[in-house]
Amino acid sequence: MTQTLKMVMGQLNFLVGDIDGNTEIVIQGSSDAINEHAADMIVFPELTLTGYPMEDLLLRPSLENRIDKAIDKILKANLGITIVLGYPRVFDAKLYNALGVIHRGELLGEYHKQCLPNYQVFDERRYFEPGQEACVIKIKNIPCAFTVCEDLWQEGPVRDSKLLGAKMLVNINASPFHINKSKERQDLLARRCLEGNFPIVYVNLVGGQDELVFDGGSMVVDAKGQKFYQAPSFKEGLYPFTLGITSGGMVELCSQLIAPNVSVEESVYQSLMLGVRDYVRKNKFAGVVLGLSGGIDSALTLAIAVDALGAENVQAVMMPFEYTSKLSLDAAAKQARRLNVKYKVIPINKIYRAFESALKEEFEDTVPDVSEQNLQARSRGVILMGISNKKGFLVLTTGNKSEIAVGYSTLYGDMAGGFNVLKDVSKTLVYELARYRNALEASKVEDVIPQEVIDRAPSAELLPGQSDEDSLPPYAILDEILELYVEKDLSADAIILQGFDKKVVQHVVKLVDRNEYKRRQSPVGIRLTERGFGRDRRYPITNGWKIGD
Repeated sequence: MTQTLKMVMGQLNFLVGDIDGNTEIVIQGSSDAINEHAADMIVFPELTLTGYPMEDLLLRPSLENRIDKAIDKILKANLGITIVLGYPRVFDAKLYNALGVIHRGELLGEYHKQCLPNYQVFDERRYFEPGQEACVIKIKNIPCAFTVCEDLWQEGPVRDSKLLGAKMLVNINASPFHINKSKERQDLLARRCLEGNFPIVYVNLVGGQDELVFDGGSMVVDAKGQKFYQAPSFKEGLYPFTLGITSGGMVELCSQLIAPNVSVEESVYQSLMLGVRDYVRKNKFAGVVLGLSGGIDSALTLAIAVDALGAENVQAVMMPFEYTSKLSLDAAAKQARRLNVKYKVIPINKIYRAFESALKEEFEDTVPDVSEQNLQARSRGVILMGISNKKGFLVLTTGNKSEIAVGYSTLYGDMAGGFNVLKDVSKTLVYELARYRNALEASKVEDVIPQEVIDRAPSAELLPGQSDEDSLPPYAILDEILELYVEKDLSADAIILQGFDKKVVQHVVKLVDRNEYKRRQSPVGIRLTERGFGRDRRYPITNGWKIGD
């Protein structure tokens, strides 16, 4: 080897829309890369200066001026390091998702993203024009190609870079997490490295943005498709590594750090923690408050909130009614004590009776039904929102994906709040995460989530002896049907052909379709699957679509 190239992956957390603040992060991160790592080059994620996704903020008239000022500030900093970063760029009256390469006050080159994703949570064709040309720039005599995120998922940009003589490729990303996404990326990178016969440096964003969580996991894969370096997932930082350059101009990897792989449960739990932490922090809430019922969903939500924010920033409220069991009261108090959170018991009996009295004439000559049950949930919603208003706390709702899918929830009751941690977590996965969280502290005498909460039959406790299975199929069956219908888009007939009972399938599918109006009014929640409710799945509320094939 004749020389080395010291690189830093800037796997950092940027705030959408805060162009001034993000610019300062770039300048500070670049200075730290020089001072702490003697780096020649630092690479930041996709749309560094604006954060991702900007959505219709990209349409603001002042965007071009703000970006020009930010780039000018970075150029004037005149830092002795090559800086690779992303930003939206107006060129010939068209907006591009751009990558810039800056060194010592000079913009060495610019690349415009060619492949614009327009599926799942992505909507880039609404805002950007596709670029047309590859970009190869010599960095310490290495012909280095540059691409942006989705360009790596298509064959063309890698092929074009190879034709231009690239010996290395840098790809900047804002790639959101979903279950098993890390393996998909690694497999893709291995293929592209073999096709290009060069190593790829893959730098990903980290942090939560509304329902999306970006998990980082930045990595370097060599020309043979072998992973040579991987940064930790869900962890912000500057991650340095060194490339060797042979006398023949080939790039060799001469140092290594690979973060350990994590289980599905750990990756999901970390995603939920990061999503909660950033939503609360970036939106400047004073803390969070949630209803702690003694059930598994609120128990898991409380544990995640405490792990994400610290016990001092979390309040739990038990709101019992005459149907609330002693098991629920004891379990809620036990968990609140174990997690050391602020805990209050506020009975809803008087509030419920006041509502009942006010509605006496309206309910006269009717038989008690779900209307009275929902008044209990709405009484609790009023209490939590009152605390939220007074203390500046964000209300965390606790419904899981299985319940939300079939409408097993109450508008303006248990759905009242600002953020739903478990919105994309099936009931089956809720139990797995609860066991995972308890296992983290297996050496302790007491489980964070009491075992009796995990063992008990799920119940809303809106009637004596009520069970979720009075209204729904067993969750093990329900979740399988929901996965096939919601996440894989199978029809009712196709699901029945897989061996499920016809009446059960049709009942579940009708419930999912009928309750779109509820989901439209539900709080935002963290996306974990490739078909979460929200940006992924957009169905009309009013429609005449018939279930079937």
